[in-house]
Amino acid sequence: MVCSLRAGANSVCGRGHAREGHTQEQRGALEVSRQSPIACWFSAMLYCFGGSVLSSLMLAEPPVGFLANSTNIFLASSIWYLVFYCPHDLVYRCFSFLPLRLMAAGMKEVTRTWKITAGIAHANSHFKNAWFVMVAVGWARGAGGGLISNVEQLVRGVWKPESNELLKMSYPVKVTLVGAVLFTLQHAQNLPIARHNLMFFYTTFLVVTKVTMMLTQSAISPFAPFEAVLGQMLFGWQQTPSKVKSEARVSSNGTSSGCDSAAGEASESIKKRQAKKTE
Repeated sequence: MVCSLRAGANSVCGRGHAREGHTQEQRGALEVSRQSPIACWFSAMLYCFGGSVLSSLMLAEPPVGFLANSTNIFLASSIWYLVFYCPHDLVYRCFSFLPLRLMAAGMKEVTRTWKITAGIAHANSHFKNAWFVMVAVGWARGAGGGLISNVEQLVRGVWKPESNELLKMSYPVKVTLVGAVLFTLQHAQNLPIARHNLMFFYTTFLVVTKVTMMLTQSAISPFAPFEAVLGQMLFGWQQTPSKVKSEARVSSNGTSSGCDSAAGEASESIKKRQAKKTE
């Protein structure tokens, strides 16, 4: 699969097709495309083949292995060029059309399933029945573009360590992790379901959820209710700690401001009394 990034747009990906990749705006990508096309191209390739790069690093393989497939590289570069440099932004405007975006999103989620299963099979060939390795590599292969987003941003001159996916996991990264766990259990024959059936149900869930989120323009993860319950049960997460802290800060600020105003009024009254005495 090949992709390219565009500021204010979804990524355009495909293997002979245009597909939606990233659902967040890539700030600074358009400026970089004008200032440094090479940096823009390298950033797009990192986002497209991030899963291959990250999984190769985890398995001690050459991270440049994805460059061996010249067809994918040329196709990715062609789409990147058309998205950024097509006259009158025709390609970008076409894929801003909602029906095309929905179709691209669905095709992207289909490829996510294949990436996860391929990563698990690849990890199993190196480490036989190593569950944690298979989960990690399957996760990296399916969501590598998001997991190395900080590196991709750094290429474009943006450094935001607070946006690390491990600190603030996005929905694609979360659902890929869930899929990696499920397919690893199925691969180890600990999940009583056939592989093709699991792939069908998982892919259907991905496509339906993604399309629904795009149509409703909702950024809330479907896992949010489960995360809240499990977080409170297992880790003692409080539901509204930020509100309590903000209220405490407001109250403390209000008290201090009240004290300051009272002290200011008292000092002014003292000065007036001293002035009257001197007169």
